[in-house]
Amino acid sequence: MKGIILAGGSGSRLYPLTKVISKQLLPVYNKPMIYYPLSVLMLSGIHDILIISSENQHELFKGLFGDGSDFGLKIEYKIQKKPNGLAEAFIIGKDFIGSDNVCLILGDNIFYGHGLTEKLERAKNQTKEGISSIFAFHVSNPRDYGIVDFDSSFNITSLEEKPLKPKSNYAITGIYFYPNNVIHKVLKIKYSKRNELEITDLNKEYLNIGMLKVELLGRGFSWFDAGTFKSLLEASNFVRSIEKRQALQIGAIEEIAYNEGLINKDIFIKHIRNIKNPSYKKYLKNIAYAD
Repeated sequence: MKGIILAGGSGSRLYPLTKVISKQLLPVYNKPMIYYPLSVLMLSGIHDILIISSENQHELFKGLFGDGSDFGLKIEYKIQKKPNGLAEAFIIGKDFIGSDNVCLILGDNIFYGHGLTEKLERAKNQTKEGISSIFAFHVSNPRDYGIVDFDSSFNITSLEEKPLKPKSNYAITGIYFYPNNVIHKVLKIKYSKRNELEITDLNKEYLNIGMLKVELLGRGFSWFDAGTFKSLLEASNFVRSIEKRQALQIGAIEEIAYNEGLINKDIFIKHIRNIKNPSYKKYLKNIAYAD
């Protein structure tokens, strides 16, 4: 399976922070924002990744990750010239996807919770049967999100984009799993009134043929769309709190690469030597020398 991180857009809600740098490169506590969605793909067992960014930020992402080999990954890059909607990622990434299934994750989304890996793995496996999956999280302000409603058997009954009268409080989060035919289905949807290719319209294509499932991120899970000042601060405070209380790192891609066998101990130690953050360095050293 291939993975796409969509890190385009102007980040206008975070202006002036985003005047000269992509919001996905802003810090969420002690790591670049993009580390968090990248770590989710890695935990899903996805190691072949495309980062889509705006043209003026393209080289910055390359400078951060290179070709991905330092983390046992293969990372490619494409440019989204204009913010034409989330679903455009599959048009831009068509050649990258090739004959594989694909997971799209938004570069400003942060996920955390026990059992997340199992949910990701289930969604990944369902794509082999032609089934696409979305992830839903209960929110108090459903008018601000794409909303999914479902029956008692978790069969999806409706999808709505920022409805005035929401049918549920379950927001559709920024991670999506699709079978390979997404590269054909995206061509069937039309530009919305916002002049964008809406991901909700793409999901409706799968819903209409009974091939869309929902994974609920219930109690014990946290999800942040860190695209506003408030949510960016909340996400940073959350990461700081977890790392302080539990002595765990969230989004530590070096740790994940080592634990997943993507890099050996020598490369892991090389990463550690290059890290200047004392607490992060100590955390990774404890892992490296635990045995």
